[in-house]
Amino acid sequence: MTGDTRTPRRTAAPTRPGRAVRPAPAGSVPTPRGPSGPWSPRRAGGPSIALLDRRRTVLVVLVALLLVVFTGRLVWLQGVAGQEIAADALKGRLTSAQLVASRGQITDTNGEVLATSVDRYNISVNQNLVADWSARVDGTTYEGAAGAAELLAPLLDVNAAELGATLDGDAGFKYVAKGVLPEVWQAVRELRINGIGAEQVAERVYPNTNLAGNVLGWVNGEGVGAQGIESVLNEELTGTPGSTVYERGRGGQQIPGGYEESTPATDGRSVQLTLNADLQWKAQQAIEAQVAATGSTSGSIVIVSPKTGEILAIAESRTIDPNNPGATTDLWGGSSSVSDVFEPGSTAKIITLAAAIETGLVDPYTQFEVPYQYTTSNDQTFKDSHEHAGQRLTTTGILAQSSNTGTVMIGQNIPQQVRYDYLKKFGFGTKTGVELPSESAGILHDADRWDGRTKYAVLFGQGVSVTALQATEVFATMANGGLRVAPHLVKGWTEPDGTFTPAQAAEQTQVVSPETARTVLSMMESAVDGGTGSTAQIPGYRVAGKTGTAQNWMADGSQGITASFIGVAPVDDPEIAVSVVLHNPSSSVWGGTVAAPVFADVAGYALTELGVAPSGTQPELYPTEW
Repeated sequence: MTGDTRTPRRTAAPTRPGRAVRPAPAGSVPTPRGPSGPWSPRRAGGPSIALLDRRRTVLVVLVALLLVVFTGRLVWLQGVAGQEIAADALKGRLTSAQLVASRGQITDTNGEVLATSVDRYNISVNQNLVADWSARVDGTTYEGAAGAAELLAPLLDVNAAELGATLDGDAGFKYVAKGVLPEVWQAVRELRINGIGAEQVAERVYPNTNLAGNVLGWVNGEGVGAQGIESVLNEELTGTPGSTVYERGRGGQQIPGGYEESTPATDGRSVQLTLNADLQWKAQQAIEAQVAATGSTSGSIVIVSPKTGEILAIAESRTIDPNNPGATTDLWGGSSSVSDVFEPGSTAKIITLAAAIETGLVDPYTQFEVPYQYTTSNDQTFKDSHEHAGQRLTTTGILAQSSNTGTVMIGQNIPQQVRYDYLKKFGFGTKTGVELPSESAGILHDADRWDGRTKYAVLFGQGVSVTALQATEVFATMANGGLRVAPHLVKGWTEPDGTFTPAQAAEQTQVVSPETARTVLSMMESAVDGGTGSTAQIPGYRVAGKTGTAQNWMADGSQGITASFIGVAPVDDPEIAVSVVLHNPSSSVWGGTVAAPVFADVAGYALTELGVAPSGTQPELYPTEW
């Protein structure tokens, strides 16, 4: 057979089990099938190849653009604006704090600390940060203000509920506790409570409570001297604060190893005073006891070195505790020994006698018949303190017996202006310049303002007013050969690096000749040996001094009495001048009774404390009678 004209037989396509195969329509051309179905440039319901290509192209372009943007941004951040952005970020993490400068110490003449500064901390809270804080401590979770208060209360020794109220709120800054000890702050800090911070402060401490409180003064809440030495020397004692800038974390804590730049603080200078703490204590105890024993309203004791002008003690019966100056509302915190004035009375008679001897009007032996009552040429009558018959007294006897009439008889021959000049030269009417605030110059009117009575009254210490320090300086001048050395409290300064610089030498003024001073000093010895000041004697030491009783005016306008004794020891080589002043004693008005015994007690203690040897000579006293 040359050819088979039959239609070729189609072979059936394999079928999947369970799936019917529909026969192809007659005359159709079979479609080749791939693994997943019929092949076609376009599947039914699906995208074409061209569309897929376009999508892929767009996606690639977008990715490329994003990469370009990100790369550009990265280049910008790191290459162009990187430093500026980093600086801005650092600035946001930086915080600054003040570095506290320590206030200089105040010490006595032997270096004993009278005032010093210690580190304390004021703890504060940022309430917003505490609200979001939580921590797990010893298996217990603490959250927010209540949780923080529960942890902090035992450390701060406060009620947890009250502390929680302080920590709760939306304030950015609020004090929680002030003046806490460094170890307390360290314990608080270790809790790492977000929002709890602290500032370092310096607290002024006076270790000896009220010792010399009238001299030291105190420091107020702003760290500024408010009275006494603290006020007068505030600029020197105050240091210069420093500052620090550092990186802080979210909770306000300093980031270890982070940025930090500091300018150190410079501490204040420390001052060494001339005060002797032991003598100050003894004098303070003695005057407080005597004020109580005599019913006085107040009193003071001043101890001065005649040779140097150094004030060794200024003790007063009403002395404030500078650790708590507000505890006693009736004390103003200053020193009444330099601010309050009173008539010196008979203690000023030594000025009259020094002027009379210096001008050659009398000598220690000049004889007088001294009546109880004496009337001057202008009909001014003066009396002695005790009624007596006429006495035959020498100039020395007039001083020893503290005769007002005898003093007027001597002084009436001194020209009125000369009387004034000597009072002025001995320091009346002029501030001493001592380093204390509110010093009074006293009251000394010009001679041409004296009335007919005052011009005689000034001869025995009335019609003028002085401070306790001024009155003491008269005797210190006489004990120093007539050379007045300005009284002062500052001995020297210690720099923060430990360098000590002595204070400038005190100003000196020759008031009377050394011969006159020695003469008057010997005459004053008679006043202690057998005169009105006999209760001021100190066993083993020669003592010279003078009693005083004078009227004064009280704050309510009534009249009172000031009783005093001022003396020097030892006479053969004077080392101390000591005044004891009692205002309005009720037990007795006489200085020889209420003040002289206190002088003996305090001066005797001072001589022993200072290591002064007992007198090696016997007095050669002038005769007191004829």
